[in-house]
Amino acid sequence: MASDDEPQDDEFDMDADSDQDLFPKATDDFLGSSGEEEEDEDLEEDDSDDVDDSDNDNMSAGPLDEKKARKIEARRAKQEALAEAELKDAALQTNIAGEDGERFELPDEEANEDELLGDITKVNHRIKEIVNVLNDFKNLRQPDRSRQDYVDRLLKDICHYYGYSAFLAEKLFNLFPVAESIEFFEANEVPRPVTIRANTLRTRRRDLAQALINRGVNLDPLGKWTKVGLQVFDSSVPIGATPEYLAGHYMLQAASSFLPVMALAPQPNERVLDMASAPGGKTTYIAALQKNTGTVFANDANKDRLKSLTANIHRMGVKNAVVCNYDGREFPKVIGGFDRVLLDAPCSGTGVISKDPSVKVNKTDKDFIDIPRLQKELLLCAIDSVDAKSKTGGYIVYSTCSVTVDENEAVVDYALKKRPNVKLVSTTLDFGREGFPSYRGKSFHPSVKLTRRFYPHVHNMDGFFVAKFKKLSNKWDEAKDKPEAASDDVDMEQEDQEEDQTTFNDDEDAALIQESKVKLLKKRKGIKVKGSSA
Repeated sequence: MASDDEPQDDEFDMDADSDQDLFPKATDDFLGSSGEEEEDEDLEEDDSDDVDDSDNDNMSAGPLDEKKARKIEARRAKQEALAEAELKDAALQTNIAGEDGERFELPDEEANEDELLGDITKVNHRIKEIVNVLNDFKNLRQPDRSRQDYVDRLLKDICHYYGYSAFLAEKLFNLFPVAESIEFFEANEVPRPVTIRANTLRTRRRDLAQALINRGVNLDPLGKWTKVGLQVFDSSVPIGATPEYLAGHYMLQAASSFLPVMALAPQPNERVLDMASAPGGKTTYIAALQKNTGTVFANDANKDRLKSLTANIHRMGVKNAVVCNYDGREFPKVIGGFDRVLLDAPCSGTGVISKDPSVKVNKTDKDFIDIPRLQKELLLCAIDSVDAKSKTGGYIVYSTCSVTVDENEAVVDYALKKRPNVKLVSTTLDFGREGFPSYRGKSFHPSVKLTRRFYPHVHNMDGFFVAKFKKLSNKWDEAKDKPEAASDDVDMEQEDQEEDQTTFNDDEDAALIQESKVKLLKKRKGIKVKGSSA
């Protein structure tokens, strides 16, 4: 279970010295300074001199021309300074007053709610105005209104405009600064990019890209953070029914679901458990990284989902998978001693609202009690299923497609308290935001900052959370006697996470994909491509 801004030059920027010269003059002018009036008179005299001199241009000497040019330049500079000051003042007044020239005022508490919400355009405008006020509350507030008054009105408008329940709107709103919360709600209204993962058990990304381009698929490498991802922009053929798809050359897979497998970093010949594996995107990725060696146990508690899981395993050419159907809480009683365990836990789905808008209204306070309870139980079982003495592993990755703290940092913090024989280590993901070490008055273990959060409005992928644990001992009471071991921040994992460099080269892949596009374009226009048969 889906974004790098560059500063833009401002053509109206002036250097610091120029600012210091201009603003005092503008202030004096607004105050009616007599000194400034004297300067105006001098300039008027200069103007008359200029007119007189203009009749005698042919007789004017060089120095006189220079003097006149300096006077004109000085007058122009002063006019520009005054104009700039007026623009700045006008902008300030607009910011304070609002677009319509009047200061924004909250509706009265007695106002009819149906009338307030009747015009969706006005609701959207009011959201922007309230965000503007909250960002500069001291200067823009109404004297008789509190910050909470503005927040309450904003939440009502968010519920109506975006279609959330009051409970969930407030829960998600509290995760971000005010302006960013609106960006998050907006991002949930837009579908995430279509992404596919090249299956390295059957092909190479560059070969797959070229084959799909030839079929009329417009695509590019997903990003430098992945060596197997491709983003599809548009396609003249169904992307889920091409010969390459049916042959298992790629998996239709959300970009965010690459992340937990990348963090897990399974190695060849290891025993790996995917605790909640259907429909198989992560399981088949694990098998590909293992190069079909070792064993990956693909477990899912929902028997109905095993059909799609098994179908994808066969289609993708996976030969080292064992499909099983247990409640995850039965591990390690059923089987244990794994080198690595991936728990992509059942969650509320608050990170994938763009895919499932029903989440906006069908989640209640009870859900955020029951779901985290299940997640905590599963995570403890995942930890207990790993062999701390594994020569290459001893790792657990916990992930969710939710952005709420209840399902993420709070669950991780609980596991650290209940299992002192584990510690958090780096996810090795070089992007994403740090987890919250504290939230709304509740503090978590400091190492929670090692977890990673992903947001649709920031990373252009589904909202996601990833945490990685290292198990230090198979007996938690032994680790309890050695607290210094559990608090060690040094990640002892020494493993080669680089994939086959001859197979994956991001820059080279991008160049080859672009070359394929050019060749296809020339072919369609009837231009003979060098090296092709006549």
